[in-house]
Amino acid sequence: MSTAGSVPVTESAAGAQARLLRLPLGLADFARRGFRLDRPRDRAVLETHAQSFLTGFNLAARHWRDPHPALGTVPEPERGFAYEGAGMYTALRGVLRPGESVAFRRLCAGPGDKYIHLIHVGYGWAGGMVPLPIETVPSTPLLRWLALDGAGFAQVYFGGLRALRTLCHRAPSDRRDAALAGAGRALWFVESASPEGIAAVIGDAPDSAQGELWAGVGLASCYAGCADAEALDRLAKASGEHQPSFGQGALFACAARARAGGVPPHTEQACARLFGIDSVAAEQWTDIAAAGLTESADVAAYTEWRSRLRGDVAARS
Repeated sequence: MSTAGSVPVTESAAGAQARLLRLPLGLADFARRGFRLDRPRDRAVLETHAQSFLTGFNLAARHWRDPHPALGTVPEPERGFAYEGAGMYTALRGVLRPGESVAFRRLCAGPGDKYIHLIHVGYGWAGGMVPLPIETVPSTPLLRWLALDGAGFAQVYFGGLRALRTLCHRAPSDRRDAALAGAGRALWFVESASPEGIAAVIGDAPDSAQGELWAGVGLASCYAGCADAEALDRLAKASGEHQPSFGQGALFACAARARAGGVPPHTEQACARLFGIDSVAAEQWTDIAAAGLTESADVAAYTEWRSRLRGDVAARS
């Protein structure tokens, strides 16, 4: 293979496999996935997000040397999902071409910096299907642990409630908890944003897993949408003693949207409803909570970051 950025002259079998990776948009079909189908409006919105993820994966596969112009054609409200999918592609490319991280680094550079959280989450999607040592994610030490969230999401998105229950019953640890938050995000899709359905599933989970699941629901409801003011109130009430975890996930969502710009109305409305602030203030809140942790490569730092935010949410309740 020639040097990065030039036209390849020869290509290894692994390189050809990486170049030809594609994901069919049919993977977003909730009927195919076995997800809840009796909420057609919310289902349509969430399926669109899933299709944007798959589109981002496929665009990155075709344009990995310079992915940003292609990803920039995705409508702004959906672009974060596309960058998430592109992050998954770069991880799988690294699996097929061991030691290569150039595609990931290019994705994170330039316009990708606005979607840095989503890229790391997307990177972790690959970890839900193949062994992927998170310690090797070549980026910000603290953010690399978002890949565990992505792995948890992928496990439940492809494995459904059975996979969620399996994850819930693993021995508690910082890594399991980070993955459980991703499983909670996936539950928003599995249940087509039904507050009652989500509360019932989480209520059946072990006590040690419920807080992390609610954190994921908070993130998904404020980032992906499909939760009006009434639904947010119902979710916050249903989370009960885990409301600080629900709020922490919501803050992560608001901050990620603010960093990307073009914050959709549903995210701003959620910020105002839950915290009485706008998304820019939410981003500042998460940055302050990360003070002194950003250069730590220990998963405990990621756990501490989220714990600080949960404490802040509890103090303001």
